[in-house]
Amino acid sequence: MAELDGAELKGIIFDLDGTLYVCDRFAAEIQAAASAYIAALKQISSTEAGLIMAAARLRLTEESGTVQTISAVCTELGGNVPDLHYFFEQNLQPEAYLVRDERVIRLLERLAEKFSLSIYTNNNRVLTTRIMNFLGLDGLVDDIFTIDDTWRGKPDEDVVRRVLALLDLSPREALFVGDRYDVDLRLPEQLGCPVYLSQNLEQLLRLEYLITPNGITPSADISKVPADPPAVQS
Repeated sequence: MAELDGAELKGIIFDLDGTLYVCDRFAAEIQAAASAYIAALKQISSTEAGLIMAAARLRLTEESGTVQTISAVCTELGGNVPDLHYFFEQNLQPEAYLVRDERVIRLLERLAEKFSLSIYTNNNRVLTTRIMNFLGLDGLVDDIFTIDDTWRGKPDEDVVRRVLALLDLSPREALFVGDRYDVDLRLPEQLGCPVYLSQNLEQLLRLEYLITPNGITPSADISKVPADPPAVQS
């Protein structure tokens, strides 16, 4: 983790899916929708699509040494990101799976008293808005950056630099919070940003107690082990 003077921190940039909420059932629906998209594209069964997606993800991960996103896998198999996300918009119903957690709402309210808060997600704007509204998080963040702003998914250095520029934050002033190191955090950390790996709500809720005048405490347990929990983002 980059060294951080707590007095320098001005903004926190959160991932959304798997970070501000964790829902394995909805994550499974995202994976199923991606399989259905590839199945329709290749005119095969969803089961066959799931198998070739798993094989493609494994191969890409072995070749790159980093965890691969659904978007990367679908693109490798002949799909494209805009069409994939249009399919998601038409077929995913996050409201059927998600549960509002007042603890997360209160956390963001308290953090917003000290820092600017933003979302930077590989989800699209339509679903991001629906998720944020349903979870009661709308109005608690200053800026939202979604994949359809550029159609360039995480990890992407140019987009991270663009986000920092639009927020008028230097790397040392911007804390990135996400549930997958390879996807959400590796690039920001390489650019000099502090990062925090949060893979469950307990870790997320602990965040405010780890930011001190002297930086993020050692108990932050920043992990550099690539993680790919069920909440697979596109």
